[in-house]
Amino acid sequence: MKRLILLGATGSIGTQCIDVVNEHSTEFEIIAMACGSNINKLEEIMTMYPSCNYFSVKSEDDATLLSKKYSDKTFFYGMDGVSKLLDLDGDVVVNALVGFIGLEPSLKTIKRHMVLALANKESLVTGGELVKKALKEHGGTMYPIDSEHSAIFQCLQGNEKSQVHKLIISASGGSFRDKSREELVSVSVEDALNHPNWSMGKRITIDSATMMNKGFEVIEAFYLFDIDFDHIDVIINKESIIHSMVEYKDKSVIAQLGTADMRIPIQYALTYPKRLSLEQTPSLDLCKIGSLNFMEMNYERYPLLKLAFEAGKRGGNSGAILNAADEVAVDFFINKKISFLEIEDLIFKAYKEIEFISSPTFDDIKRTDQMTREYLIRSLED
Repeated sequence: MKRLILLGATGSIGTQCIDVVNEHSTEFEIIAMACGSNINKLEEIMTMYPSCNYFSVKSEDDATLLSKKYSDKTFFYGMDGVSKLLDLDGDVVVNALVGFIGLEPSLKTIKRHMVLALANKESLVTGGELVKKALKEHGGTMYPIDSEHSAIFQCLQGNEKSQVHKLIISASGGSFRDKSREELVSVSVEDALNHPNWSMGKRITIDSATMMNKGFEVIEAFYLFDIDFDHIDVIINKESIIHSMVEYKDKSVIAQLGTADMRIPIQYALTYPKRLSLEQTPSLDLCKIGSLNFMEMNYERYPLLKLAFEAGKRGGNSGAILNAADEVAVDFFINKKISFLEIEDLIFKAYKEIEFISSPTFDDIKRTDQMTREYLIRSLED
């Protein structure tokens, strides 16, 4: 039985991971969980796992209240609390935290010789070189949870990397894929959060609409699979049925298809190289779907995707600048402080103004993250 430490237990990936664990209760045991401020959801999950005794929440107040209510459990708080969970003897850490805060837990997971099941793409976007270095130094293992990267991982099985010509990452196109840039001037937060295919968190749904999320996935693919940016393409598959593809040198293309259900890649990361049943997920019925639609990527329509390729090629702390700027700009938009297109403006502004560091340390990346956030907050105030 694999012992899991689940970071981000109350989020979309976390709750679907719990679905997988419930279906295979003889395969997995959750020994610790971390979440943010959704305490009601955490308590609901706790009733399902009475044997789970270690938890971390965002605030000290919540940890204190929970400790009084559940005296037989141990509660930590903040990022120090997350770190304490990683001191436990687990087999697999599912990192489903959102944002830059996920990088340090990813690095500690590797150093503690636990398998990293990665849903926190920011770990690679902001600190890809550090993660790769840690994997090499500690002989670590990392499996992707993002549907696109899980698809590529599956398409690579049984083949040599030297045989790969290019990776083809698919995108849904997001909430506004059928709108022109002129029509984006007046779109609302509610419009942006209405994703046609997936049910996800607010930030990733907005990032899907700007295509920043796909840009992050391109950078993530570079670090996961060691394929250079000139051999990574992005196309739109509106139905989100083809999750990604690999083209080999002989021009054969292998694709991974499936329903729009994140439990499939979550389970594969937990069970690799085995495949277990997944009864909660319906079979893919291609006859019912009838047809699949594809569109060539328009990088002028989605300038943040183009910027992500540029940032990935530049390397250094570029990804950290992009990620921090995106987190701040999306938060501004969700709170209706800026318009949708101003998300792009702020990210480009930060990318231009924040100091570039070619070989950053972890502290450099941390400072870059802080400086970028402070810069954009000042920009909005000015």
